[in-house]
Amino acid sequence: MVDNRIRQWGNMQQGIAWASATELLAAYRSKAVSPVEATQETLRRAEALDPALNAFCLLDPEAALEQARQSEGRWQRGAPLGLLDGVPVSIKDIILTKGWPTLRGSKAINPDQPWDEDGPAVARLREQGAVIFGKTTTSEFAAKPTTNTALCGVTRNPWNLERTPGGSSGGAAASVAAGISALALGTDAGGSIRMPANFCGIFGFKPGGGRVAMYPPTPYATLAGFGPMTRSVVDAALMLSVIAQPDPRDWDSLPADPTQYHAELAADPKQWRIAWSPTLCGAVVDPEVAALTESAAKVFEQLGAQVETVETVFPDSRDLLFKLMRGLTDYAFHKFTPAQLAVIDPDLLQRVEQARGATAIDHLDAEMQRAQFARRMNEFHQRYDLLLSPVTAVPAFAAERNEPEGYSGRNWYPFTFPFNLTRQPAASVPCGFTRDGLPVGLQIVGPRHRDLLVLQAARAFEQAAPWAAQRPPLATRSM
Repeated sequence: MVDNRIRQWGNMQQGIAWASATELLAAYRSKAVSPVEATQETLRRAEALDPALNAFCLLDPEAALEQARQSEGRWQRGAPLGLLDGVPVSIKDIILTKGWPTLRGSKAINPDQPWDEDGPAVARLREQGAVIFGKTTTSEFAAKPTTNTALCGVTRNPWNLERTPGGSSGGAAASVAAGISALALGTDAGGSIRMPANFCGIFGFKPGGGRVAMYPPTPYATLAGFGPMTRSVVDAALMLSVIAQPDPRDWDSLPADPTQYHAELAADPKQWRIAWSPTLCGAVVDPEVAALTESAAKVFEQLGAQVETVETVFPDSRDLLFKLMRGLTDYAFHKFTPAQLAVIDPDLLQRVEQARGATAIDHLDAEMQRAQFARRMNEFHQRYDLLLSPVTAVPAFAAERNEPEGYSGRNWYPFTFPFNLTRQPAASVPCGFTRDGLPVGLQIVGPRHRDLLVLQAARAFEQAAPWAAQRPPLATRSM
């Protein structure tokens, strides 16, 4: 239990659980709170809430508290290690984390391996003193936009435990929304950061291609991005300042980035030309989602930006993604043994079997179509600085389902994966609630290499329409 000094600080700042990373750092600096106390509270909430959420596949209190004690010593000496010293952060179970197995949500991965290496983003977090306390659940191999696996079971949304948190970074989103930690590291190869952020009412940012180094290489690397999932834009920008650095293991990572994203969020919306697309490519959108996101787009008009409605930005790109993914999937699983294939998700196995026999010609044809698609978006951004759209066509649906009723395939999330194809930075910002109390997000997309612009737009919206005071029912129950 925290002492009276911590309770007093907590009353002022709504408690350690709901403190932002920036607030925690200020509290460490003033010695109002220590990294050990913050980590203890993080672990306490994780242990209390996870039986309902199922957001974690691994918690390591002993390792976390040892990191926190080391951080506490540095703060006592007035010598913090870096920008996130002592701040608890979780890692999605797709990303290598030294000392812990990375099972990728699958029974097909052998846990009996050395696990002696951090992925680049985890290494950068560790170098800056972050307290890495656990790994969050994911769909198997991050292949589905929901989070339920034979290995870990069903992960649930803290706003309504009967609903999905989305996927594949569903555990990360659920844990941040429930006030377990302020920071989570997720991955996004088709919307896997933005969709869970949208369903769980938090901020999620997919950096542009190459901004955050990735290792080990995967066939999906040119689609994927690793990025922050937080309750505030400032926290996400702070986290990006740490992880947006090159790594020699990733030949595609961008050069060293001197940008201090968290310190450069101020901008003048009056300078922005914005396209608002309610359907993007003819999507059928739930009326409540449509109304909430349209109202959010109007906030930018109120801030002085030039906002123009663009119904169709590009043709439906699902066929292109299917063709591209067929070749990538065939390659990704071609070395799997029959024993491994026997234990993977039946839906994923069906995709693997459908991908068999993909040809190099078909795959290269898809890559050429992708290049034309990306060129189209480059030309689009000659006219518009930013693009706004819904994140998904529907609010969160039943946790056990892989898709909402009345929708099939990717027609309920046509808004996210196009920007994995083009490798553009994109974010989900909370913009309201349905009548059933489910969060809805607005997507903000920027041109390639303009990550800061997307964060600046998200910050401007956050200041105009604050969302951080909202608390899901699960998070406020007595513990």
